[in-house]
Amino acid sequence: MAKPQGAAFWMGAQTLPIPMTMFRDNREKVIGELRKVRTFDGTALIVLQGGDNISHYDTDVDYVFRQESYFMYLFGVTEPGCYGTVDVASGSTTLFVPRLPSEYAVWMGPLLSLDDFKQKYEVDAVYYADEIDVKLGELNPSVLLTLCGPNADSGLEAKPANFKGIEKFVVDSDILFPVIAECRVIKSPAEVEVLRYVAKVSSDAHKRVMKNIRPGWHEYQGEAEFLHHAYSVGGCRHVSYTCICGAGTNSAILHYGHAGSPNDRLIKNGEMCLFDMGANYNGYAADITCSFPVNGKFTDDQKLIYNAVLAARDAVCGAAKEGVSWVDMHLLANRVMLGEMKKGGLLQGEVDEMMSAGLNGIFQPHGLGHLIGLDVHDVGGYLSHCPERPTQPGANRLRMARTLMAGMYVTIEPGCYFIEPLLNKAFADPNLAKFLVKDEIDRFRNFGGVRIEDDVLITKTGIDNFTLVPRTVDEIEAWMAQ
Repeated sequence: MAKPQGAAFWMGAQTLPIPMTMFRDNREKVIGELRKVRTFDGTALIVLQGGDNISHYDTDVDYVFRQESYFMYLFGVTEPGCYGTVDVASGSTTLFVPRLPSEYAVWMGPLLSLDDFKQKYEVDAVYYADEIDVKLGELNPSVLLTLCGPNADSGLEAKPANFKGIEKFVVDSDILFPVIAECRVIKSPAEVEVLRYVAKVSSDAHKRVMKNIRPGWHEYQGEAEFLHHAYSVGGCRHVSYTCICGAGTNSAILHYGHAGSPNDRLIKNGEMCLFDMGANYNGYAADITCSFPVNGKFTDDQKLIYNAVLAARDAVCGAAKEGVSWVDMHLLANRVMLGEMKKGGLLQGEVDEMMSAGLNGIFQPHGLGHLIGLDVHDVGGYLSHCPERPTQPGANRLRMARTLMAGMYVTIEPGCYFIEPLLNKAFADPNLAKFLVKDEIDRFRNFGGVRIEDDVLITKTGIDNFTLVPRTVDEIEAWMAQ
């Protein structure tokens, strides 16, 4: 790709430039929405505090820095220790950057001047962070709008800006959060192109894994293939979450790959792999899952389960559009999958009765998908104006229950898993056990699971699927045979 003309984040000729105008447009969107909900007297300033370096416990080694997502959304700044302000009336933007010691240049490279920062991020002014109380005092703002609100997925609170002297100002920590979170729900055209890019990089990395993997690999070798392509070709230094690379029965562990099970199992011939991995480009996330047999050839049982999940995915891809309930999409996926399992002889009875009894939550205990953007589980799922979390089994794990809107970017990720404690629970419950064909279910107890996950943009008439990987049985087998 051509070198960008203006200031931009860019990782080289083969990667996508992200112009700083994208973050300016984000700021204009937020202050425009703020003006709709409140009339401000005097000078109202948005004040956000960026992320800081975090040490490995008591050592002098830091985690690789990743910017706080709200700060990235408004400013696009990649350095730690910064503050940013935006004048709600004028849009004038100021950065406050750390005052680094002169010896920084010896160990860490040349010091950027204040003007360097101004040019790099195309803002109106830049000062040192230790001057923030003085510089804000000179503006005599009527109110500082800081960020404070709950993340519906983690339960943690967004960190409000804090600096020495902030007590001298009138601070409001309630107004900004619902506005900026809702702004992040609908992606701008520029953000859409970044998300399209990182999904393409992630898709190609998944395809590389599928082409090269073979029996006798360890799960982490598949992870390593993905990471290598995402960084060396796509310029993605980070992934959006810990890679999930489950084979055999590990493919039924929903959040496999954690420190206790670090993708370390040997993959045996004939086993299914479930690889859930997404690259991250300048904060923007992908989240893609591919399920496939390690040897490249599906058995009849593997086809049965895979095609049941694929039918669920296809049903949602065909029905999702602006105005459709996300809860309804979840239930549609579950209903289709159970119907396919019934056709395959694993279940018996009426599918509607299975749904009413909660059998869908046994085979897919997680939600259909989630918003995605600057966070892999992006903000806006359960803001105060949104529908509350459903109570039905399975649907109660949905990360949002909203009606879809054009410009939302979501994952569609139905799955079917044979999870021992859930199967035992179902067999112990007469209301669920009556639907299970025991001999057939028992035959699948060591199967693991299948998940198919696409990243899609919601439009007024349907979806735009950014995930570009083999999906049908024939496509997967042909790709892996190359």
